[in-house]
Amino acid sequence: MEKLSKKDLRKQVRAAKARYTAEELVGQSDPLIRQVLAHPQLQTAQTVLLYNSMADEVATHNLISHLALMGKTVLLPVVISETEMEIRRYTGPESLRISSYGILEPTGEPFTQYENIDFALIPGMAFDADGNRLGRGKGYYDRFLPLMTRARKVGICFPFQFLPHIPTEPTDMPMDEVIH
Repeated sequence: MEKLSKKDLRKQVRAAKARYTAEELVGQSDPLIRQVLAHPQLQTAQTVLLYNSMADEVATHNLISHLALMGKTVLLPVVISETEMEIRRYTGPESLRISSYGILEPTGEPFTQYENIDFALIPGMAFDADGNRLGRGKGYYDRFLPLMTRARKVGICFPFQFLPHIPTEPTDMPMDEVIH
């Protein structure tokens, strides 16, 4: 079997996602989020990086609120240019604004104490058994992940996004584990 390019894999995953309704994807998210909540390193983490999910990603909105209520420092990414993102602290739904990508992002000051991040839940178009991640192609996380030197990096995806092989480049940083 020939190995597909990253571009072809993205196309394949988009087609697979399109077979599900938004409600079905939320339903498929629930058991994955339960696994995240049960993760021993998340339970002991003080500072957690999450993502505010788009409609085609594992739904994290309730997880964000839940972890904030538990007293954890919850950080979310904010896209600041075509190539860069920064992270900001989530302080409640009132602090969120809709970005140009239609994602709810926190306002406030950038968080730059990356070494304090204990646990990072990372979305992706697809992952493989070696922890390799296929992003959306802009490289936001590729540039950001190396800054988190201490964090447990956990990829999360729907089962149909867990693929046998993802082509990698030297700049790609594998996850420590993948929940799928």
